[in-house]
Order: sequence, then structure tokens, then C-alpha cells
Amino acid sequence: MATRPFIFLLAAALPLSACAVGPDYHPRGATELGLPTAYSVPAEQGAAEDITHWWVKFDDPMLAQLVEQGRAANLDIAQAVTRLRQARESLVQSRASLFPTIGASAGASRNQGITGGGGTLNGNSFSIGADASYQVDLFGGNRRGVEASGAAYEAAGFDYAAVLISVQAEIARNYVLARLAQTQLANARESLAIQDDNLQIAGWRVQAGLVSSIDAEQARSARAQTAASIPSIEANYNSFVSRLGVLTGQAPGALKAQMEGRKPIPVGPSSVAAGIPAETLRQRPDVRSAERNLAAATARIGVAQAQLYPALSIGGSLDSGGGAIGTLFDAISGRLFANIATTIFDGGRLRSQVRGSEAAAEGAFLAYKQTVLTGLEDVENAIVALSAAQERSRQFAIAFDAANNTAILARMQYRSGLTDFTTLNQAESALLSARNGQAQAQADQATALIALYLALGGGWDSNSTPEAPNGN
Repeated sequence: MATRPFIFLLAAALPLSACAVGPDYHPRGATELGLPTAYSVPAEQGAAEDITHWWVKFDDPMLAQLVEQGRAANLDIAQAVTRLRQARESLVQSRASLFPTIGASAGASRNQGITGGGGTLNGNSFSIGADASYQVDLFGGNRRGVEASGAAYEAAGFDYAAVLISVQAEIARNYVLARLAQTQLANARESLAIQDDNLQIAGWRVQAGLVSSIDAEQARSARAQTAASIPSIEANYNSFVSRLGVLTGQAPGALKAQMEGRKPIPVGPSSVAAGIPAETLRQRPDVRSAERNLAAATARIGVAQAQLYPALSIGGSLDSGGGAIGTLFDAISGRLFANIATTIFDGGRLRSQVRGSEAAAEGAFLAYKQTVLTGLEDVENAIVALSAAQERSRQFAIAFDAANNTAILARMQYRSGLTDFTTLNQAESALLSARNGQAQAQADQATALIALYLALGGGWDSNSTPEAPNGN
């Protein structure tokens, strides 16, 4: 048959694409990346724990609800999904270059003429055809392109995971800060109520001639300073709640009613098993994305090098025609062709592209190493911050207990006339400071723990490569 020569030619050409120019990618070792065997700060060296859903460890249902809501509705995450889908379609397009392109056509026409004697001359014409072409991947340029697109798709999946865990941590951090602001507001209002009593007592004592008006003015000043701090705390609280709304894909005020009731600052575990640096970096999606970007850049060197060599194209076509549909396949004609082309002179453009691809791969390796070192820095900073916050929390608990006892004694002595207002004012200020310091240390402990979970790569399944959804 007429199709057999083309099939034979295509079958003969396929084995020609057995080699691929350019370097093969090999994962880099710990020494090349500057990866130490242990952290430089005291860290729990036990087996790394499961931190896929780390937010449940804070035992706060509302926090868990907001994080899950953000996973489903956050717009940054949605944009990362679209970028992942684009990368998947780029991979599909690259794979298409490995296969022949086949096309078909069909046509029909009718001719009608009028003779000089008034008669008509009618004629029908039908045609059908098919053609195929194939770019033989002699030097593996197309396969290197598929390799690069596949690595880029995997990198986009890890980029999506990096956005996901970052959004989760940001939701948790803003939730903690919102609860801190609520605590600070409660502290300020409680102190304000006590200062109202002190101001009233000072006024009575001034009227009774027991003290000068200095006591009343000091009491009035102390109360005004506490009252002045409340609007600032309220503004901070509003910004945190508004941010939570946007992070969960809603309007800024969507969560105000839900967050209105005061709840304590969430407290998570006292420690987290960080494991060893190598395990940590395998969990971090940004590190794995950087590694895949390096693989893609390495494959693109082969794509550029393949352009230096000849390109072979083969193809063929089949055509048939007739005056009636029944006779359409009575006569079939076909042709085969092969074309080989190479660049003789281009002013050094193609070789420059190879050198540019090599430089890009070198830059991708440096970016990979930088991401690794930055990841280690994040983990160690979070470990130290968590330890420091825990120590501050312990010391502020002692300070609060002492300041509270001092304030109670000073209040009793002032009302009994055994001490002056300056002593009382100092005791009340120390109590408010210790109370806020304790709350801040608790919040710092929670945010440091969140930062540590983020630095360790928690919040996604690190045992799988994220894939684009199948929806259109």
C-alpha cells in the first residue's frame, strides 16, 4: 500500500533519537550544599515528628477552623494552583514534540457551465488527503525539553506547597496576635478601673486636707496614660482580625463577630523534635523547588546544545480524488520526503545560547544552595526564639506575682494613709507592665513555635509531589 513506505521511514527514524546531548542531572550532596550534620544551637535531636497538621497541636478549635478555611479559600493559594496548572500544560506541550503531527483535509466542488447551444455542462469533484510530519529527535533536544518541563512542573508543585504553608503560618500568627491584643485590652481596662478608684480616693484625701493636690494630679495623669493606650491596642486588634479575614478569602470585617469573644492566647507544645538538618530540608518545599529548578536548568543546557547539530524532518502525504464519492479511492497518490538542515553561520548565537544556559544552571545551583542555608538559618533562629520566649515567660510569671503582691500592699497602705501616691503609682505601673509582659511572652512563645513549624516545612505532605487539579 502507499502508506507503507512512510510507516517504514518513520519506524527507521525513531531509533535515531536514542542519544541526548547535554549533561545528565545528578542530585548534589551535603558537602556541595554546605549542609552540616547537626544544628549549631541546642535542638531536640529525636526523630522528626509528624507536623503535617501542626495547628491542631495548639488545641484551639477556632485556630484550626481558620487555617482549614484559608487552605480552601485563600487567594494566594488559588493563584499558586493556577501557576501549577500552567506548568502542567507546558509539560503536555513539550511531550507533544516527541510525536508526529498528522493532519487531514477533504473538499468537494461543483462546476456548472452554459454552452453556446443553451445546454449545461456539469461536473462534480471530490478530494481527500492526509499528511504527517515528524521532527526526528536525533540529539535529544526535544527529550531534554520534556525533562526540563517535567522538572519545572514539579518545582511549581513545591512552590504551591511553599505558598500553602506560608499562608497557614500567617493565619496562625495573626490569630495569636489578635488574642494577644484582646488580653492587652483586658489588662488596660482592668488597670483603668483600678485607677478610677485611686483617682476617687486621691480626690477625697485632697478634700479632707490629708494630702496635697499633687496626688490627685498624679492619679489623673496615670489614668489618662492608661486610657490613651486603649485606642492603639484596639487599632492593632482590628488590623489582625481584618488580616485574618483576607487570609481566609473574605472581606476584612467578615470575622469580627466570630472573633469578638475573648479567648486566651493559644499555647502549643513546649518543644518540637527538629531532627537533623538533612531531614528538615527534605521537608521544606522551597528547598525541593530550588532543587527541581536546578534540574530544569541542567536539562535546558541539552536543549541549547541540540540546536548546534543538524535537524532531520520526515513526512509524507496521501491524496485521492474523483468525480463521484464512489470513485474517490480509485486513484490514490502519495509522496514521502525527508529534510535535513543545519546552521552554518549565525554569528555565534547558538553557542552563546549554550553558554547562557550553562550560566543559568550555575545560578540555579547557587540559588539552591542559598535556599538550603536560609532554611537552616530559619530553623535555628526559630529554635532560639522559642527557647528565649519560654524563659521570658517563666521570668514574667515571677515578675507578675511579685508586682501583684506589691500593688495589693501599696493600695492598702495608701488607703490607710501609710504611703504616698507615688509609691502606689509605681506599683500599679509595674503590675500593668508585668501583666502585659507575661502576655507578650506567651504570644512570642506561640509565634516562635509557629515559625519553627514553618521553618521545618510543616503543613503539607512532604512524602508526595503536589499535582495540579484535574479541573479546567
